[in-house]
Amino acid sequence: MNDFPWDAFAVNLAVAAGASLAVLLATFALSLVKGVHRIVDVAWGAAFAAVAVASFATAAAGGHGDTGRQLLLTALTVVWGLRLAVHIGRRGAGHGEDPRYAKMLAKAPGNPALYALRMVYLLQAALVWLVSLPVQAGQYVPAGPGWLAAAGVALWATGMFFEAVGDAQLHRFTSDPANKGRLMDRGLWSWTRHPNYFGDFCVWWGIFLVAAGDPGVAALCAIAPLVMSYLLIWGSGKRLLERHMAERPGYAAYARRVSGFFPRPPRRSEG
Repeated sequence: MNDFPWDAFAVNLAVAAGASLAVLLATFALSLVKGVHRIVDVAWGAAFAAVAVASFATAAAGGHGDTGRQLLLTALTVVWGLRLAVHIGRRGAGHGEDPRYAKMLAKAPGNPALYALRMVYLLQAALVWLVSLPVQAGQYVPAGPGWLAAAGVALWATGMFFEAVGDAQLHRFTSDPANKGRLMDRGLWSWTRHPNYFGDFCVWWGIFLVAAGDPGVAALCAIAPLVMSYLLIWGSGKRLLERHMAERPGYAAYARRVSGFFPRPPRRSEG
């Protein structure tokens, strides 16, 4: 802990904030041109990738940290962030405004664009900066990755599997006209109602373990996966989506049969 370059890391915090803010402000400008704010969801993953690359460059330029841990953290974050950005971009291509943002802006006090800037773009920039603390701090840990990092990579890989496979299964299901109006309850979606959110959960706890090669860093950065877990389970993720899905026919029976978050075999159908 005494070998950790806290002064250099403080500079990195400012660099990371700038990288996150730059991505979200550029996205805000693009949203004004296109007339839709749904593209901010694409920027979420891209901003994490930008913070990882900026942190890696800053730490490496100052001669801090272990190269192996730095490359590992950067690669894990960039792969996750860009996959998510590409997936959301493809999913939303050709669609109009996301109903969530349309509803929010319809009730916006004052200028809707400025309200969106404050409540969506700047808020997301701050959350990216906070949740990416392990990615930032891990770049400055002088020790090389060990067994804890290996466990983190395994957890990250589990999360990526649930996200990527779950998204692919849902895309195939919704692309089939025969499934119009039906609930997706197959594949990973029969083990958890939210494979993608559970995947995110695993990814960020995994990245935390990769970064936690220093006790001080681990104590500082534990807030990051805790915040992400809160957002996924009780914040803007699972809770809000299920509030919307509850109106769908058959959803109550599906919810009784399938786990709400952590995967498990589905219960037998009633009757």
